[in-house]
Amino acid sequence: REREREREREREIAVTSDFISFSPGGFSWWTILCLMTGSIVGISLGLLCCIYVSTLHENDLWFSNIKEVEREISFRTECGLYYSYYKQMLKAPSIQQGLYELIHDNTTESKRTINILQRMNIYQEVFLSILYRILHIQTYLEPIYFYIYTVFALQTVYVIALFITSWLLSDSWLAGALSGVWYILNRVDTTRVEFTISLRENWSIPFFALQVAAITCYLRPQLKPIQQVILYPDQIRCLFRNHFRFRLVMKSLILFLQISSFCTVRVVSLYLMQVFSLLLVWLLQFCNSMILGSLVLSFIVSALFIKHFQTGLKTGGFVIRVGKLALHTLLVLTLTFTINYSAKTILQLKSDEHIFKFIKAKFGFGATRDFDASLYLCEEAFGLLPLDTFERLAGTVLLYPYLCTLSVLFILLLLVALSNLSTNGLGQACREREDRTFSMRPDVAYNLLHTVFFGLLSFSTMRMKYLWTGHMCAFAAFGVCGKEVWSLYLRVLHCNTKTMMRLIRYSVPIVILAFLYYKFWPRLMEEISELREFYDPDTVELMEWIRLKTPKRAVFAGSMQLLAGINSKLPHLIFIFLPSLPFCSLQVYQIYARQSAEEVHKVLSSVGADYIVLEDSICYERRHSRGCRLRDLLDLANGHIMDGPGENEPDLISASHPRFCEAIKTDMPPYSTLFTRVFKNKTFNVYKLKKLKKKNKAENSP
Repeated sequence: REREREREREREIAVTSDFISFSPGGFSWWTILCLMTGSIVGISLGLLCCIYVSTLHENDLWFSNIKEVEREISFRTECGLYYSYYKQMLKAPSIQQGLYELIHDNTTESKRTINILQRMNIYQEVFLSILYRILHIQTYLEPIYFYIYTVFALQTVYVIALFITSWLLSDSWLAGALSGVWYILNRVDTTRVEFTISLRENWSIPFFALQVAAITCYLRPQLKPIQQVILYPDQIRCLFRNHFRFRLVMKSLILFLQISSFCTVRVVSLYLMQVFSLLLVWLLQFCNSMILGSLVLSFIVSALFIKHFQTGLKTGGFVIRVGKLALHTLLVLTLTFTINYSAKTILQLKSDEHIFKFIKAKFGFGATRDFDASLYLCEEAFGLLPLDTFERLAGTVLLYPYLCTLSVLFILLLLVALSNLSTNGLGQACREREDRTFSMRPDVAYNLLHTVFFGLLSFSTMRMKYLWTGHMCAFAAFGVCGKEVWSLYLRVLHCNTKTMMRLIRYSVPIVILAFLYYKFWPRLMEEISELREFYDPDTVELMEWIRLKTPKRAVFAGSMQLLAGINSKLPHLIFIFLPSLPFCSLQVYQIYARQSAEEVHKVLSSVGADYIVLEDSICYERRHSRGCRLRDLLDLANGHIMDGPGENEPDLISASHPRFCEAIKTDMPPYSTLFTRVFKNKTFNVYKLKKLKKKNKAENSP
């Protein structure tokens, strides 16, 4: 009887599924037609998204008509730094010479030779530069266009990955179409690629979505062993390309929760692939010790170790099983933090300390005056998710089906977990799941836990919403077109028939798509018709002055954001950038603190600076409220009372010196003795450090 029921289910899947049938029956003409139609729709939506964001970028900056210097400084924040390495590789005489210069870089940090491939995630730029050389398209496409078009093309990959995920979950390509349309319409909350092109998330999230699609396919109940083996390389490649460390922690936790409710063999395989991916990255980043000290590696090792020795989790009564599961979780977490602490102690890793200080302060476990942690706390991107996000998501009819699907399936998941914990017999859960009142496919459970975990992460930190909102589109589309949610609703209404199920699964998404087209298509056409132009004459003037009036080996000190943009345009200069040394960056930022001219000159001279670039937008900042302005963070880190009216903590003291960025403009001694202004416009002031005579140095030395 069991075998007959299994054959009947396989025949039903082969007849009713819109996706490729994994049953022995093979392909039908209807299946092939649906597969071709769905593939064309998915690729078309991906290309539409690529063209859409590319057009917005062009219209916003008038990118094709502005100067080369304006194009390059349009890369905001650290984006310019990443692009500079791509440009450096292209200017090198050969690929080998370019790689050597990156491995022995002495232009990013003053007085230091560092391995850029080890310290930063720039293999994307290296790969693109090599590809640009090999393709011989220099006469047809400028390097900067090849770079930005590649990033925009990854949006095609992202949409196709979401399309595949929702198609796999629902067995309907209409779900894929709905997820792609929702992603495009919610562009404000799903991506920011059109104005922050080089950010690492724009490279990694599309491959992250491909990984989710690969794992979803890997966890499908109908998957045969040979098909599981075929998916291994895809998952390994997606894991490797991901900007992975923090995101893999969340994914490992999701897989850990699945062990208690579903078959564990595939989850263990995924763990092993994650370890293999981490070790590959460790090797390619020249044995970067941060990989070995990452929390995700410690967690996976602990989970596999405890699972190997703590057997029999699914034996005994309900209370005993719950107790075993709680003990198992406690042992895994304890061993994880023990291994991670030991690894960081042995490897002497301290680069993540400011992140843990940020997390501690963010969740109310004590205030911090740490400069780098405070920078994160004061940025809106690292605050709580704004409520207007949900208003925008509701406006595109995405939020309502998402919440319905999430609530119903989450309750069902809890019932499945309780049912599994209540079932006696070793291994019965995997074999008898289909015969129970409460059941859930492993691929559905994985995506449910995925959206819950990343949703909570997005609530706590707004910048993480881009990991959640894209998957939200796929998950909501699955709820609209899938059988799981509708079957529960139809059972309650006592009309759960195949005809009614098909009618709802096909009519509801078509109605939603028609409504979205009617409401938003005119808005999209209006949006892509708006024309603007890049305009930043002060920065352009500064760039030209640096190029014409300063030595090629000059060393500049200033804000990280500004120097990253300068480095993208003038990569042959040496800059004090120091993104991986928080203490050194705090030293350089003292130019905006209340420090004496002698102390600032001493600090800048110690790091080899020739020039400092002061920005009025930082010195007189008004964008943040009191306590979050950069000058306030520096005052707190130095133990000084902050500017302006308001309360100060009792242990803070008054500074004995005026603010350096203001006082230096008076051109009074000792500022005029130590610094000479060599450039000025409405935004920037550049000062050259005067070399002290040996006699003065001896007098100032302790």
